Amino acid sequence: MLCYVTDRHALRIANPADSLGALTQKIEELMAAGIDWVQIREKDLPARELSYVTRQALRIAAKHSAEHSSAIRVLVNDRLDVAISEQADGVHLGEKSVPVAEAKRLIASAIRKQIIRESFLLGASCHSIEAAQAAERHGADYIFFGPIFATPSKAAFGKPQGLACLGQVCRAVKRPVLAIGGITVENADSCIAAGATGIAAIRLFQDATDPLLAMRRLRQAVTFPRQLPADHKDDH
Repeated sequence: MLCYVTDRHALRIANPADSLGALTQKIEELMAAGIDWVQIREKDLPARELSYVTRQALRIAAKHSAEHSSAIRVLVNDRLDVAISEQADGVHLGEKSVPVAEAKRLIASAIRKQIIRESFLLGASCHSIEAAQAAERHGADYIFFGPIFATPSKAAFGKPQGLACLGQVCRAVKRPVLAIGGITVENADSCIAAGATGIAAIRLFQDATDPLLAMRRLRQAVTFPRQLPADHKDDH
């Protein structure tokens, strides 16, 4: 499972005013290349513009899903209201977002009213085993765990969790766990070997000069991961 987490502010464009158009283009490039999920993580966008980006992503996903063996999913970060109103494929919550249990209740209500499909996903970012177990207990369908490796975007969460901790989380919960934070083509397979179902990243996908080649290399790495040594405590 490969998930692109968007960040239009990190796009390499000359004019910041063109960021929404550039983001839409990047989403299309990565969906055409074979990404599985796209999480729209644009926390500073007003609801109207976030809704627009979500609609564009869903339109592009519908176009490219026929080319892949499974449908491309579009998830909205944090804004459950936008995810529901635009009939996205799911919502992803941070640890400071709406509580997972409350989001689960609102999602169930929207499903009963046939506003969204039963396949609507609820994901949660977690930074500890306890948080991952709580998210699962309250109804999360999948979990992001990290940061696994050092990365500027996750520096606020402290030192990297490392592969050993990732493995512990994967064994502690039954829900799929996606590793995030400092993921590269070279270390992606080690996350899968530790037990992760997939990987999520911003720059790994967004900065790829050849998205199709990068996706092919990543797909090979996560499909045929190298085995980790028995003792990998010093893996930060």
